Amino acid sequence: MTPRFAVIGLVVSDLAASLAFYRRLGLVFPEGAERQPHVEAGLPGGLRLALDTEDTVRSFHPAWRPPAGGGRTSLAFACDSPADVDAVYAELVGAGHHGELKPWDAAWGMRYAVVHDPDGNGVDLFAALPAG
Repeated sequence: MTPRFAVIGLVVSDLAASLAFYRRLGLVFPEGAERQPHVEAGLPGGLRLALDTEDTVRSFHPAWRPPAGGGRTSLAFACDSPADVDAVYAELVGAGHHGELKPWDAAWGMRYAVVHDPDGNGVDLFAALPAG
């Protein structure tokens, strides 16, 4: 049997803040998820994004401590157009999230931007540039 990649897991310090952030990006979490220690959202292709609170992880692994510094994980969200990259970036930064890299036209043919989720994980936003 070959294992299948199925879940991306993030340990979050503030579940409500993380849910609000990822809901702004279109992920759907169950009603009342803010009161749960572990929540999941379905992703395209059958993957799932799982969010666990730091307290939940410590309850199973008492010696666990969050990694020092942020940016050890990055998620990428495809946008429909380059203008959507700009709009989603502006909406997230306007909501108080850290804009790491403002939207730019990357050499590899995409409009790209990077914001941080509430725990400092990089979230890339991208869309193909028009051919030309």
